[in-house]
Amino acid sequence: MKLLCAPDTFEFPDDDDALQVVLYGQPRHLDRGSAGEAAKAEILRQKLDAASRAWDFLSIALSVVTADLAGLRSTSPDGWTREFELDIAVSDPVFWSTQAAAVESALAFLTTDRWRLNFMEGGMLPAPPREPVRPDEDCVVLLSGGLDSLIGVIDRVDDGKKPLAVSQLVTGDSDKQLDFARSVGGGLRHLQLNHNAYIPSLREGSTRARSFVFLAFGALAATTLARYHDGDEVTLYICENGFIAMNPPLTGARIGSLSTRTAHPAFLGQIQNILEAAGLRVRIENPYSLKTKGEMMTECKDQTLLEEKAVSSTSCGRFARKYKHCGRCVPCQVRRAAFLAWKKPDTTPYVYEDIGRDSSDYAGFDDIRSAAMAIATVNNGGLETWSGATLTSPYIDDVPGMKDLLKRGLEEIEELHKAYGVK
Repeated sequence: MKLLCAPDTFEFPDDDDALQVVLYGQPRHLDRGSAGEAAKAEILRQKLDAASRAWDFLSIALSVVTADLAGLRSTSPDGWTREFELDIAVSDPVFWSTQAAAVESALAFLTTDRWRLNFMEGGMLPAPPREPVRPDEDCVVLLSGGLDSLIGVIDRVDDGKKPLAVSQLVTGDSDKQLDFARSVGGGLRHLQLNHNAYIPSLREGSTRARSFVFLAFGALAATTLARYHDGDEVTLYICENGFIAMNPPLTGARIGSLSTRTAHPAFLGQIQNILEAAGLRVRIENPYSLKTKGEMMTECKDQTLLEEKAVSSTSCGRFARKYKHCGRCVPCQVRRAAFLAWKKPDTTPYVYEDIGRDSSDYAGFDDIRSAAMAIATVNNGGLETWSGATLTSPYIDDVPGMKDLLKRGLEEIEELHKAYGVK
């Protein structure tokens, strides 16, 4: 699938067979897509002064997330893997052409698709505000509305940090993001951004690339801080428990199509390399890469606030379908196991509460069966018989520590299964 992505000032050809996508503007044609207008408007409204290559990085991410929505996996030869060719307008095409292969590799890992990126002149680069606002926060933390990101902002503030919270607007989570930002540290400066990706056709639902845009929002926000303009490095925190970040396939049949890689060390490491090549002084860090979700909850530095807000957070991979946790997907199992390890009541309403029930919707559901099979494999043959090549990445610094983390994470899920009698 081909896409041509550029701002509305670009001369789009009339005879192009690519999907034309207007970046930071309205499509103005029924057969065009668009992305990023609301995000640009909010950044400019707040008079934030971001680095030029951070804008280019966001342009790339907006183009990618639009392609991710436009390419239907069901029409690919194997029912999953797609092929994309994107022509993207940026302000510095010469530099970004040197990074094309690196971005393509990172995207292939994230989405399990094949990507080809071409860069051209004509990218959007807004003029600096006349009276720029340069926030005095000392770091940026991604605030999704999820439990891990909530713990992340709580712990950063307790550590003496002053974070700028950056959220990607998602249906059903906007109010939670606002509430969490207002509740931590007496209230955090909060930047909510929406990619507003639109395509004039049926949308793909797997949305593996949305985390790329979230990171791009965070990186751009980091370059607006006063300390960045003073020449310092800014830390961008993405807070995710290590088990979900690694998200190892629970069985041999559950490959990339069923495993997100948003905070995987390999993906974050590749993005870090790209930011460094671009001269962007932004350091991505996941402080919980060796923690289970249960450990994050138990060790959270403001237990009172966590007890108040934890249940209202979102963990479910299918939450947007009914605005309710399903209770049986892998993220829901990890969440429920974490509450059990935390030893505090979990009053989250789950669609499928009793996962031990002998039914295809409960104990027989694929995610429940796969977790049970992984537990049995480790108990019978050891961790290595299950983890396989999961830990063979140059971006994993502490392999023994990661092995132990995966073992502890699976043990938390095992306790959940025992509690409900999953066989």
